[in-house]
Amino acid sequence: MNVTWFIIRGSGIVAFTLLSASLLWGLMVSTKVFGRAIKAKGLQWLHESLGLAAVLATIIHIVSLSMDEFIDFSWADILIPGFTEWRPLAAALGGVAFWSLLVVALSFYVKKWIGQNVWRSIHYLSFGTFVAALLHGIFSGTDTGNPWVAALYLGSTLLVVMLTAIRIISSREPKRRPSQTRTTAS
Repeated sequence: MNVTWFIIRGSGIVAFTLLSASLLWGLMVSTKVFGRAIKAKGLQWLHESLGLAAVLATIIHIVSLSMDEFIDFSWADILIPGFTEWRPLAAALGGVAFWSLLVVALSFYVKKWIGQNVWRSIHYLSFGTFVAALLHGIFSGTDTGNPWVAALYLGSTLLVVMLTAIRIISSREPKRRPSQTRTTAS
């Protein structure tokens, strides 16, 4: 194995870890796990930063794949889902994960023009991005059998499912209104 191969593997694992952290942080913010303990602006900043870091790690993963001599991917193989003949489904899932991650991450910067509802709809892509990246890692990653990587995949999946369930359940609960007291004149 050469240095490029280590960069490909490492950047892929780091990209998945950052994607997972961004999704989990976003779910914690939206489920209000922290209540008022942390200011919303700080929560949003960290969520956005984790997403951008995931994009950067994914770009490193992609560039290092283009330099690998073992499989010899073309840019089309890497950037066009379904184009490569090497593990086509696994590679396509990686491409789909990259493009959807890019759309979600960049949506932070156009939110004021597209509005909250469209922005939120775009953010729902995060779930598909996570699943595509997870399956890409499982089926094309050479470290899937490593106990630490398997634990990363399993642990992040369990946390995403758990926080998503909490989010769905809490969104169905009726909103509590502050008590309104009436005073009567005597």
